[in-house]
Amino acid sequence: MYKFLLPLVLILQSPILMAYEKAFEPTKPGIIEQKELPAGRLLESRGNGSYFGSSNDLFGPLFRYIQKNDIAMTTPVEARIDPGTMYFWVSTTQVEKASSDASNVRVIDVPKRRVVAHGARGSYNSENFEETKNALMKWIDGQSDIEIVGKPFAVYWDGPFKPWFMKTYEVQVEIKSKDSTSDSLKRS
Repeated sequence: MYKFLLPLVLILQSPILMAYEKAFEPTKPGIIEQKELPAGRLLESRGNGSYFGSSNDLFGPLFRYIQKNDIAMTTPVEARIDPGTMYFWVSTTQVEKASSDASNVRVIDVPKRRVVAHGARGSYNSENFEETKNALMKWIDGQSDIEIVGKPFAVYWDGPFKPWFMKTYEVQVEIKSKDSTSDSLKRS
């Protein structure tokens, strides 16, 4: 038993699992909250099929782009599900390095966005996404002061080397207030 414990502890303490710069703070697992995402520069890679069938094909071009342009990795990774699209956030200190599109990568600037986020823990798969999305949509259905803008999307916080039971993610959907005079953020 102990001969397996030491390697596990070393893997969990590995620099590979260390946190990258965060574009914004994650929503804790089990929490649903409204929050504002900052404006920022994102790198986009689009696929033809579902995100869960093509995420490896989406990651490669983005990773090559940040390597070629010496851009530091950040978290989270945003994912639109259908069609599969992956977004890397660019650190505010490195936006000048991400100034032009490349093969299979588009540079985009996004404004501040107000979202409802449902934090969760587990594997990054379609079943977990759907379960978390359904719980989020049920919560939103019970709110009378907000309306949805767009489709729900995934936000992934951890790299591929983190064990599935330690991975955290969110399902988010952009929202706006039904009453434009009231735009305060709430927690539940």
